[in-house]
Amino acid sequence: MTTFGFGRELVERAEGTSIWLRDGRRVLDFTGGVGVLNHGHNHPRILRARQRYNEQRRMEVHKAFFSPYLAALSRNVAALLPGDLNISYFPNSGAEANEGAIKMAYKYHGGNRRTILRADISFHGKTLGAGSLTGSTENAFAFPGLPNIGVYPYGDLAGLTAAVEAARRPDGGCDVYALMLEPFSASSLRQWSEADLRAVRALCDRNDIILIFDEIYTGWGKTGSLFAFMRHEGLVPDILTYSKSLGGGKASISGYTARERVFRKAYDRLSDVILHSTTYYGFGEETATAIEAVNVVVEDDYPARARRLEATLGPGLQRIAKAHPDIVGEVKGTGALWGVFLDGGPRILDLAGKLVPGFSHDPRFRTKLITLSVISHLFREHGIITYYSPNVENPLMVAPSLVVSDDDVDYFLDSLDATLSRGLTRLLTSFVREKVTK
Repeated sequence: MTTFGFGRELVERAEGTSIWLRDGRRVLDFTGGVGVLNHGHNHPRILRARQRYNEQRRMEVHKAFFSPYLAALSRNVAALLPGDLNISYFPNSGAEANEGAIKMAYKYHGGNRRTILRADISFHGKTLGAGSLTGSTENAFAFPGLPNIGVYPYGDLAGLTAAVEAARRPDGGCDVYALMLEPFSASSLRQWSEADLRAVRALCDRNDIILIFDEIYTGWGKTGSLFAFMRHEGLVPDILTYSKSLGGGKASISGYTARERVFRKAYDRLSDVILHSTTYYGFGEETATAIEAVNVVVEDDYPARARRLEATLGPGLQRIAKAHPDIVGEVKGTGALWGVFLDGGPRILDLAGKLVPGFSHDPRFRTKLITLSVISHLFREHGIITYYSPNVENPLMVAPSLVVSDDDVDYFLDSLDATLSRGLTRLLTSFVREKVTK
């Protein structure tokens, strides 16, 4: 935060895509809360839902009583998802949702399979279990994790098939209990093709592998469909995990929804019903908030909003890339989730990186420095907050809330164009001078 100056600012209030600082300045938030703020800051309908809940003195949570909020949210989610994805559990964070999904997959096989597969490029959380399944440069320390993790190349069907075959037992049986897969990778802006996703589904069916789609970031309309996988009719995972905008930007809640046959084989007996449970779970205000957040997504057609944003952001970012070929290497994205891949500059920056404490072994130092200088200039000179993905190629992320106005999108594109027009030398010089003098 201090790199960009955000940590030195105090926020007075926030609404929609606007943040007002204590000194009266308005800042345009173009981060989308890293997936949390599809609804923007303090959406009025969500605020009213939480106010009603508290005014009525509703009960938050009690193990001895049935929760109508949990039942309603589970029912509404099932009504929106395809196939028999209809049994849900609602913990607090995306990592917890993935942990629960992994446990269900392992229990489905009765502990008789040992291997789980994840992509080389992936993000599933930072708890010990989910963190060990995260293929990210953020994992700079070797914490303990799940045993027997196989790694396959993202988007590579042949590589994934080989990973499954490598996990064969001596008798020829499959040893893979679960396959973690992000249909659209929010950290690298890559995605699986429809044909390969269907082939993955068939591969899992043949080997009775639980297919888990992680749409923690990409869910609730961000990519132009309710979930990224739902653009492909008839394609259904065994378990879907989601979080972030499920809470409408106000509640800490996540979820995972399983096909009924998977849930019943794993847990549907009295001796197993509390193998996965918590006391801090399904709080009434959180689930009531999520119910309203989902209502807004559906009634205001957030997937259509993302598609309209794509029609503006895609061409706009491509024009900027063509205008600045010495700085912009590539633009990729879909819906309201885009990445601008910045590069260029003198190679001496690579040598400089080896002299900077903490970056001596970072092969991406030059790219990060360039992207940081753009982010800093956008904030300092144009009042726009952006961020970059710490994973893989470190793109500048363009991922606004789905309530962003056309005027704000135009302002962002104009500001990014103006920033890059300064040229790398001036941007880098200003950024380094600012850091050195503070």
